Amino acid sequence: MTLFKYIDGGGVIGYVILSLSVLGVAFAIAAALRTRRSKLVPDSQVARLRKQAEARDFQHALEGCRSEAGDTFVGRIAAAGIERAMRGPLGGLEARAAMEDSGEDETARLFRAIDSIAVIASVAPLLGLLGTVQGMIGAFETVASAATKSSAYYETLATNISIALTTTFQGLVVAIPCVMVHAWLRRRIDRAASDAGRALEPLAMALEQIEGPAAEAHAGQS
Repeated sequence: MTLFKYIDGGGVIGYVILSLSVLGVAFAIAAALRTRRSKLVPDSQVARLRKQAEARDFQHALEGCRSEAGDTFVGRIAAAGIERAMRGPLGGLEARAAMEDSGEDETARLFRAIDSIAVIASVAPLLGLLGTVQGMIGAFETVASAATKSSAYYETLATNISIALTTTFQGLVVAIPCVMVHAWLRRRIDRAASDAGRALEPLAMALEQIEGPAAEAHAGQS
């Protein structure tokens, strides 16, 4: 079979699977760009937050995280901790928990963004199975309705069986890479979350030291 036959041989369901493959590639590229470490946990922002944590310059740190340039995975987590620390005298003691909760929310949001790839990985083989059933039904109908074993009979029977096998092949060709890409993206997100946790540890420790009048002063500035 030629490459075109593998593409065209699945009939209507085959073209649906082909469309899913195009969507899968588009989603995978978009997710790969969105989950780059340089985009989620920029080194420049991490270095800036560490310096501001050492200087106890939490107000400027918060403003930087709220800016358009600072609106990143690590920036949103840091902002959650700083905002909680500035709310009151005991806010610093709850800053780490706020950052952990924000980190879980941000990680879950990234996971939801790649769910479309997992859906394609699940649907593609099911569509292949649907095409297989359709082809086998056609094959049995050919056997049942043929009065004589003419050349047209064998041609129709072979065509239906070919559709059945081709759609299964197409579904697996789409599903297998999608499963692999989805697993790779999940590991990438998990790694970014771990990197963010380590990067924000100095900030969390600095925020925990905000107590009493210092927290009230910071709250008044915000």
